Amino acid sequence: MADADPDAARTGEAPQVAEADDASRLDPLARMAPRAVFTGGNAVRLLRGGAEMFPAMLRAMAVAQHEIWLATYIFHTDPAASQVAEALCQAARRGVQVKVVIDGFGSRATLPTLEPLLCEAGVHVAVFRPIHRWWNWLQPGQLRRLHQKLCVIDGEVAYVGGINIIDDRLDLGHGWSDEPRLDFAVELRGPVVASVEQAGKAVWSRAHLGQDFREEIKAIARNAEPMAHARRLLKRLKLPAIKAVKGTLAELPPVRAAFVLRDNLRRRRTIERSYIAAMRRAHGRIDLASPYFYPGGPFRAALRQAARRGVQVRLLLQGKLDYRIAGLAARSLYDELLGAGVRIFEYTPAFLHAKVARVDDEWATVGSSNIDPLSLLLNLEANVVVRDPQFTAELATEFDRAFAVSQEIDPKQSRRSVQGALRRGLVAWAAHVYLRIAGATGKY
Repeated sequence: MADADPDAARTGEAPQVAEADDASRLDPLARMAPRAVFTGGNAVRLLRGGAEMFPAMLRAMAVAQHEIWLATYIFHTDPAASQVAEALCQAARRGVQVKVVIDGFGSRATLPTLEPLLCEAGVHVAVFRPIHRWWNWLQPGQLRRLHQKLCVIDGEVAYVGGINIIDDRLDLGHGWSDEPRLDFAVELRGPVVASVEQAGKAVWSRAHLGQDFREEIKAIARNAEPMAHARRLLKRLKLPAIKAVKGTLAELPPVRAAFVLRDNLRRRRTIERSYIAAMRRAHGRIDLASPYFYPGGPFRAALRQAARRGVQVRLLLQGKLDYRIAGLAARSLYDELLGAGVRIFEYTPAFLHAKVARVDDEWATVGSSNIDPLSLLLNLEANVVVRDPQFTAELATEFDRAFAVSQEIDPKQSRRSVQGALRRGLVAWAAHVYLRIAGATGKY
């Protein structure tokens, strides 16, 4: 666990913040979009799977006094998930304000059971873009899903990562397995928690407004001060924005962390550019894990360029496939990346769900964002970027363990062919069509 600076915690002063110091120099486009803004004086703990995250969340929920905000793509009804649901209900019964937002597609099978259970106990539930009938898919934006996984308790502790509220050994498409999926989250304390809490409030408000849009408009019309009511509504919907101050990351107290969002407003490429900026300045090694891997041109170029200048680049991808199309998309890029010196490993002991990376010895990220068009261009995603040697070393150990039980792809067995070119062309065409249907613009 990487700990907060005790002196910074005692001062009670406003948190120091600084922007990523070299993103704008490395990528001129980054000047046009929000960048990762770091705060100092945080505590960050790496959690492996729900087996570690759920008990930590349950302990925090059991002593919650004021409010709990939770957002998730999948909220299941298996025994592990039911413990989380019961903890939320118990908190609501003792007077804690509990607000939960659940994606309407990811949890479509369990919402009919789960939503009444939570609401009866006093939990406020909002469903993000619900899908009740087939024609709901005809509504604009339905392919843009809530993929964030975050929880904030009393504004003091937050959990962010790739872990849904479902047992580690249960897969929705393949049932139960002997080995738990590989997945990670982080427990956060310190100034960075405020950004996570504001994001949780905003996404809940957006989902709630989607359900009660007409009532909100009527309330504004009836209000004696409609503009003031409208401003309050917009404030609820606003995602976190921390203003950077002059200074460098080196001047912040440890642990330095940034909460990074991807949305369909101003932060369309913030997560992607955080990755690219880190890879462009890499000088030793890059380790990256993603179950769904089909990055755009700039991302692949950053990987190739790093490998060619001598950086050891290792990718951890799915060996045990949950969706064949995802495996086909990733493998269509193997020739290109292997030819540049990138090493590719397929994780076979269990399903891979981790979305993590480390660059050199002091940059790491854990979150919900895959490296594919859905995560990088469509879905609402949330990552935490940590600039700390101790945390990065801990994540590096987890990478080494995973690589040790994975199958490395032999570059000699990967050769360019007409069949491979056709496969790459088919995947590129399918991705292009999907993104256009979803309303994404620009090149990928």
